[in-house]
Amino acid sequence: MKRFRLMLRFALVCFEAALISACGSVLAAAQNLCQFNSAQGKIQHVIYIQFDNVHLRRDNPNVPSDLEQMPHLLNFIRHNGTMDANHHTPLISHTANDILTSLTGVYSDRHGIAVANSYPVFRPDGSTALPSSFFYWTDLVSDENSSTQDNTFGMLAADGHNAPAPWVPFTRAGCDVGAYSTANIVIERTPFDVVKIFGAGSTEANDANQFSDFAGIAVHCAQGSSVCANSNTKAVADLLPQEPGGYNGYEALFGALYVNKVLQLRDIDGNPITGFNGFSPTASETLGAIATMQEAGIPVTISYIADAHDNHVTDTAFGPGQAGYVAQLQSYDLAFAKFFARLKTDGIDEHNTLFIITADEGDHFAGGPPTPANCDGVHVPCTYSNIGELDVNLPGLLAAETGNTTPFSIHFDMAPSVNITGNPARTSSTTRQLERDFATLTELNPLTNQTDTLTSALADPVELGLLHMITADPARTPSFIMFADPDYFFLTFGSATAVEDPGFAWNHGGIQPEIVGTWLGLVGPGVRHGDDGGGSAVQFSDHTDIRPTILALVGLQDDYIHDGRVLFEALNPSALPQSLTAHRDTLLQLARVYKQINAPVGPLGLGSLKVSTAALASNSDNDEVYTRLEGTIAAWQQQRDAIAHQMRALLEGAAFGGNPISEQQAKRLISQGQHLLNQVASCAEEPSACGE
Repeated sequence: MKRFRLMLRFALVCFEAALISACGSVLAAAQNLCQFNSAQGKIQHVIYIQFDNVHLRRDNPNVPSDLEQMPHLLNFIRHNGTMDANHHTPLISHTANDILTSLTGVYSDRHGIAVANSYPVFRPDGSTALPSSFFYWTDLVSDENSSTQDNTFGMLAADGHNAPAPWVPFTRAGCDVGAYSTANIVIERTPFDVVKIFGAGSTEANDANQFSDFAGIAVHCAQGSSVCANSNTKAVADLLPQEPGGYNGYEALFGALYVNKVLQLRDIDGNPITGFNGFSPTASETLGAIATMQEAGIPVTISYIADAHDNHVTDTAFGPGQAGYVAQLQSYDLAFAKFFARLKTDGIDEHNTLFIITADEGDHFAGGPPTPANCDGVHVPCTYSNIGELDVNLPGLLAAETGNTTPFSIHFDMAPSVNITGNPARTSSTTRQLERDFATLTELNPLTNQTDTLTSALADPVELGLLHMITADPARTPSFIMFADPDYFFLTFGSATAVEDPGFAWNHGGIQPEIVGTWLGLVGPGVRHGDDGGGSAVQFSDHTDIRPTILALVGLQDDYIHDGRVLFEALNPSALPQSLTAHRDTLLQLARVYKQINAPVGPLGLGSLKVSTAALASNSDNDEVYTRLEGTIAAWQQQRDAIAHQMRALLEGAAFGGNPISEQQAKRLISQGQHLLNQVASCAEEPSACGE
């Protein structure tokens, strides 16, 4: 019956879209031999969904969280799989970096985007450009901003090559990969990427509706795929010239214009998606599109859904429990109810499909208290008289409070990267004085009428290296980064006195728990059933762990070692190789200490950040404290890297190489890692005395 229902759905898709001539190709696509190698061969589909800023934790203790207000989604995860409530972001915690880390399984120093959603690049003359972090996978920095004269890849591996693309293991296994509104694996920029992909003299290059027709939607096809071979559409070469192991003879479809010639994309309510509407898609839009792709035989879909806390009509923000926010969450929940029901009718469900559902990052709500004070949003709506981040002209404030007028550029954010004009050395008097002055900045908060210390933490290139934020391109290394009070957002224009901006009330980028803490839902064959129970069945995890966990479940491999590790405690032993079930207790200890020392927001990362802040704020004779603490941090990174690389090799070898860990080696590394953690924790308690 399952096969009959699936074929019936295909017939209806073809009929409704008036694509009778294409039906044979669509049906053939469903029969492509996608060679997953999952345990007992149970996984036939992979559905990856990443939200923007949808929360499991409550932003107001009286108001149910975003996921609590989407019970069809939350219960689907809890009843059929595992909810990881102990999941985290990398740094900086922003959409582009978070999604790219999730897709690749490596931190920023190995994929190239450490500051998002745009990133600073020093030009040769010492000025700064800010290219977007959203571009196509093979674009160069100079493709985005020619003034940089920077010919490195935007997606940049640690060896200086183009970072490996996330769809490759799937297409090599014969599986088409569909993408909807997902960072950097679809066309993001027009006209440049349209010209690059289709050619300068092409019809597409002269299309008046390039963004609608070609952006945001893609199918990366396996060799011999009937989707790309369909005579009604136009496939182009899927070029990855620096892919490890080579990547030749593959094709892709880009954009609604060409994807719709093979299958008619519709939202979950049945409305045709005739063009791409932008990178803030609703749940109905995204879920309908990927359901259509799955029904058309595209077994792997990677997608993105916009947040629910912004009013996309008036370009203002909602507060927790506000009527418009609650209504949008209700519409999202209804979309998921329809999505799961529709897929089950097609025979696509938790019994044969791996669902990976997560959010890029959390947020801090910047606003006043609600009225009434005990509102819950669901039964009693909340209203707000004060809502919005506090915007501050950072150079203006610095000049007013300290008299420092050193010219610099920033990435506008609550965690601004600072690029000093001329790119002076980190030890120069110019850089050091600016760091000291940043550490002293204060602002009168108009919401509380209290004076806030603005700087929560400071990190220069020494600390950024430890946090995996230094890429293979030196021009992308900022002078330093200020992690600030999450109520504030910094610009280089406007008032030096904080001004409330009602258009934006949900800040991220910083190191606060509500920002770097997020969630991960896993459902499907091989996933253990368990709920978060207010904690988590999973040890500390972050976005790098998603990729290796997916590949372990489907039985595929990347051509590189991940920074993340397989979340084997969330999986059934029967779904894992024997090498990953042997020595389980020691493996769990190894995985725990590995994440503690290697994750940017683990205890080593956050502890070292406290020491870095003290170093950059210090003003001792001959800068002795700064020099000593910076040397200590550099030594920590050297030790950490040596330990973590060995741990990573053991974890990766057990997961993908069939190599059980050595108990003796693992326990030695655990001891070394714990000793390093103790050193950092001790120094973080009293940084000024550290290293004396």
